[in-house]
Amino acid sequence: MKRRGVFGGLGIVLLAPTLARAQRSTLPLVGVLSLLPEAAVKDQLIAFQRGLEETGHVGGRTVAMEYRWADGNPDLLPQLAADLARRRPAVIVAAGGNIAALAVKRATSTIPIVFTAVRDPVADGLVASLNRPGGNMTGVAILAGELDAKRLQLLDEIAPSEGPISALINRQNPSAVAQGKALEAAARTVGRTIKVLFVGTMGELHETFAALGQQRDRRLVVASDPWFSSHRTEIVELAARHLVPCIFQWRQFVEVGGLASYGPDFSEAYRQAGILTGRILRGEAPGNLPVLRPTKFEFVINRTAARALGLTVPPAVLARVDEVIE
Repeated sequence: MKRRGVFGGLGIVLLAPTLARAQRSTLPLVGVLSLLPEAAVKDQLIAFQRGLEETGHVGGRTVAMEYRWADGNPDLLPQLAADLARRRPAVIVAAGGNIAALAVKRATSTIPIVFTAVRDPVADGLVASLNRPGGNMTGVAILAGELDAKRLQLLDEIAPSEGPISALINRQNPSAVAQGKALEAAARTVGRTIKVLFVGTMGELHETFAALGQQRDRRLVVASDPWFSSHRTEIVELAARHLVPCIFQWRQFVEVGGLASYGPDFSEAYRQAGILTGRILRGEAPGNLPVLRPTKFEFVINRTAARALGLTVPPAVLARVDEVIE
């Protein structure tokens, strides 16, 4: 188990032990549970702090922050969530999609909870509805499935082929079956067939990419999943090694060498979660705060990755790109 002390603004405030304890006792406490390691969500936590500040709260000055990191291991989440709940914070923030949110939900039914980026919180059983969540939870829904058809179309334009498109899904994710069905439905809407590939270990991930590399039609959509995000460098390296054109949900994959991404602005989702957290600290009930949805979406292409795959991105596609990484 890893603990973090009081964070001030975007950095750590080093306080004498007695003063630190006194300050924590007088400030409302916000606990953050993250499935991913600290380094993987550094930029998102900055955005979260920015959202808090928009409501008049500053970490380390008006609110104390305490963190628990699962470092990509979902088996640690129940213990870490229970540990945070025992601290009786004013709010618990669940970072890491539905897996972290479900762990916190099981740990407490009374402490307010804000989830940061969940694919479909209604389908996952986190809230009763987006407009009236009820209970002790609210947060940000990325509703990634609604963008599946667009990703398929973009991949078809970047790497055209008449064959089927494959989709990579983490079988350990509680939404795995729903993700597969959503992708199959999206493929039908754009007149394509799709092969859903489920993996759950690094060994299966390596085997799947090796098998794709032997196929003539080896285009791949990588589904939204915290485990995939925590292993994005390995996934991008496998795609490059086996010459598999991939489109991802998040720009973070493209930043480490992935071909393309289309989806919500991840940092914006965390900023919105910070705003919700601040509103709860001001006395609003989470069950009365509608679940927010991202308002910013971005299409990012890595042209170096495209050239390595032997692809020339059509001008019509480049005209719609929000950012080109060389």
